[in-house]
Amino acid sequence: MGYVAIKGGSHAIEGSKIAFDHLRTKKSDSSAPLDTDTIEHQLRLLHSRVISEGGIYHPRLASLAIKQAQGDTLEASFILRAHRSTVPRLAETDALDTSNMRVTRRISSAFKDIPGGQMLGATTDYHLRLFRMDLLNESPEQFQAISKSWMEDLNLDSIPDTFPKVVEALRNEGLLAPLEKQKNQPKPFDITREPLVFPLPRSAALSTLARGEQGGLLAMAYTNMRGYGDIHPTVAELRVGYVPVMMPHPITGKPMEIGEVEVTECEVVAMYEQQDGTPVFTLGYGACFGNNEVKAISMAILDRALQQGMKHGPSNPSEDPEFVLMHVDGIDSMGFCTHYKMPHYVTFQSDMDRLRATQEKQSMEETL
Repeated sequence: MGYVAIKGGSHAIEGSKIAFDHLRTKKSDSSAPLDTDTIEHQLRLLHSRVISEGGIYHPRLASLAIKQAQGDTLEASFILRAHRSTVPRLAETDALDTSNMRVTRRISSAFKDIPGGQMLGATTDYHLRLFRMDLLNESPEQFQAISKSWMEDLNLDSIPDTFPKVVEALRNEGLLAPLEKQKNQPKPFDITREPLVFPLPRSAALSTLARGEQGGLLAMAYTNMRGYGDIHPTVAELRVGYVPVMMPHPITGKPMEIGEVEVTECEVVAMYEQQDGTPVFTLGYGACFGNNEVKAISMAILDRALQQGMKHGPSNPSEDPEFVLMHVDGIDSMGFCTHYKMPHYVTFQSDMDRLRATQEKQSMEETL
């Protein structure tokens, strides 16, 4: 593909930057600039998407990226991931143990009664999709009273620190294959350092899905839900909460907590298959940064579908690792799409020359 360098465009580029910023501030007489805390907490679901797709857990910089990109989630994720590529890697944490999650929401559609009980938490699942007109003219006093009232009614002592995993009950009954021993697990594939060369291990697929764009994951998973390789999933457990991040102490070597990250985790139970001669349920897994329930569910469905394709060969698009994993990264997709806005003068001039020559040849043949 041919490109051509152009001159004299620097002033136009600078002007476009100023115009873009002007649109953010043109009503400055009636509005105030968004601060990063406001973005993180009042636009928390948007914020979670950017953190997840950006691939780095940095809430403050994610807020800045959203502000800088004027709410464009892909652009904001691109900014965050570009920053990530410049940050030195100083150490590696131990694998996060989600059984220690400080849960804020936890449900199961597989069982009515689960160990510890269902915990609905914060969700719009049970709301009517109607406008709340009272939010149009919400005063600071009304806004602050919401949190104050909720905290007064909350009994933190009644909420356990964590909950047992639902799938463990299935494993104990022999309905789900036991976990492989940790010592037999290969080192996870690092998609930030190694290229995707197919066939891939499951860890590479999960890492790619975890950074994938929510809409892309949902579209791929939806094909499976509609019957193109339907795996009949049931959500064994969907949980949202904060997971401690552990690192070895620099002197003693013992694991120590250095902080926590918000994570959404989903485990779906799907159609059974033979495992060492015994039919058992199969499991699909999804986990990503932030509060991203649709993404985690879509990821779990695709994980199970890709396992099917890796073992038995893909029979549908959602089971084809190369088809799925090469098309769910929103930043890659956006980059290829927006590159069409770059100058293609040379290639298009060549296309026009060939078309004119073809038309002339056809015209000459018709006159003969």
